[in-house]
Amino acid sequence: MSNSLIAVKSKLVQAQTIPVTASWRQASFPLENFQAYTSGYGYRVHPISGYTKFHQGLDLAAPLGSYVRSWWSGQVVALSDHTGCGTMITIQSGKWTHIYCHLMGSVENTPKGTVLVDRSGGIVLWLGQNVPAGARIARVGMTGRTTGPHLHWELKYNGNHLDPADVLRQMFAERT
Repeated sequence: MSNSLIAVKSKLVQAQTIPVTASWRQASFPLENFQAYTSGYGYRVHPISGYTKFHQGLDLAAPLGSYVRSWWSGQVVALSDHTGCGTMITIQSGKWTHIYCHLMGSVENTPKGTVLVDRSGGIVLWLGQNVPAGARIARVGMTGRTTGPHLHWELKYNGNHLDPADVLRQMFAERT
């Protein structure tokens, strides 16, 4: 595939332009023990509030404690917990931002910096740390506003949300 832009039509949202890298082969599926896609990108009835709201990510169901992998190599630019997104990691990979929500563990501020810690999963992830694609960065939890164990995964390019399912389709189409 060349370094070009491909227009992709998403369900329930406007057509998007998905930037294509030199090769999607460097990317990793972000979840071990994946079971099902439980909520797609776009408008939906929120399962907790009951209101119609835009869902800016893709929900991927997996058993509680399943490992989450970094989709692309990059730098950890944000760690947070105790929000609607629960324990959360944001990784910056050039113009791409990938966000992982509802994770196990908690964020701690130490004299050496901010760190996400999931001791029982063997996860210690530092703010500012560089992580390779495919590295285990967290585990599926039920933190924040959630009705069951899953990974809420968001992708942005140049600060604009994209449908992660469209990116996954392109990744796997290149591999066949």
